[in-house]
Amino acid sequence: MHKLDSPVDLKEASIVARRRDVEVQRQNRIFNTRLRTIGIDQQALDAQIQDKKIQEEAEARKHTAYAKDLIRHDQTMCLLDDRNKRDMINLNKAISEFRLCHQKPETRREFDLNDPQALKKDVPARISDTDPRCTVSSIQKFTGEDLSRQERIRCQQEQIREWSLQQQKELKNALEDQKFANKLYDENRIALDQRACELQQMEEETRRAVTVATKDFNRAQATERATRQKLEKQYEQEDNLVEIGNHLHSDLLTENPKQAVSAFGPNRVIVDRWKGMTQDQVDDIIRRQKQQVQERKRLEEEERQRSAEWDRLRVNDARAAVLLERQQQRVQRQLRKAMDCQNMLLCKNHKERERFLKNEVYVNVPTAKYFDQFNTTSR
Repeated sequence: MHKLDSPVDLKEASIVARRRDVEVQRQNRIFNTRLRTIGIDQQALDAQIQDKKIQEEAEARKHTAYAKDLIRHDQTMCLLDDRNKRDMINLNKAISEFRLCHQKPETRREFDLNDPQALKKDVPARISDTDPRCTVSSIQKFTGEDLSRQERIRCQQEQIREWSLQQQKELKNALEDQKFANKLYDENRIALDQRACELQQMEEETRRAVTVATKDFNRAQATERATRQKLEKQYEQEDNLVEIGNHLHSDLLTENPKQAVSAFGPNRVIVDRWKGMTQDQVDDIIRRQKQQVQERKRLEEEERQRSAEWDRLRVNDARAAVLLERQQQRVQRQLRKAMDCQNMLLCKNHKERERFLKNEVYVNVPTAKYFDQFNTTSR
């Protein structure tokens, strides 16, 4: 079984010692340059395997101990369960015996509800209508269940007979009133039918008179329309003759040139009336075209002179740019020479400073003791 009762101080001491040994072995492996860079530590690997085997054996022993404890605990639980079942059986048996001996039906509070001699011992539910036991909560006396029920039913029947006779009388009076109303309705309907027949006859006579008047009016309208159409046809023929005469003597057919002049300007014409240009207009157009040709030649000559002047200016500017570029190159060479001299001076000063630092300032060389203080731990 796994030991769980070892002293705490010894256990902590063994843990600390083991950690120290592991740290020493780790430092030996890490600070050994040849072993770290060329090969592996076989000895350390074997030690790790051995430690792992020991740990697995310890775990196996621990699991075995836990398994034995579980088996023992299960056996104990089975024994306790059996004991609990026996105790419950004995308790139920004792309860049943107590009930048979000390809790008989006659001693119960509600025995009167299940007593087989209850009907023989019970009294009537109601002796009279004024029985003090017949309260509201007793539910022994309802409306209509009193002892004088027969007398009350006879009175009610007599009252219902009186009501039936009264209803029959009212029904007879209502039938007579309905019969009288129907008679008045029939007489009124006959009078209305006679009046309707008279109105229908008058309407037919009026319709016949309106039909005769409409025929006379339509005949007069037809005569008037025929006369008006004849006059309109005559007027239309006269208008057509006048229009034909106007077209024959108009400017359109006589080709008058003045008819094409537009009201928007002297040089504009109406297209649908224009018959072509005159000889004077053609000569004027040719003259204007010649003037335009001369003007175009003059403009081309001015453009050629302007282009020649621009070419001359462009050549002069290019020559000036070349001279300026040469001047800049000479200035840059002078600046480069001055910069080289300055760099040589700075280099000389830097070398003198390094010589001063090496010979005067950095004279204390670190010893091996200074470097031994580093890498003293593997972490």
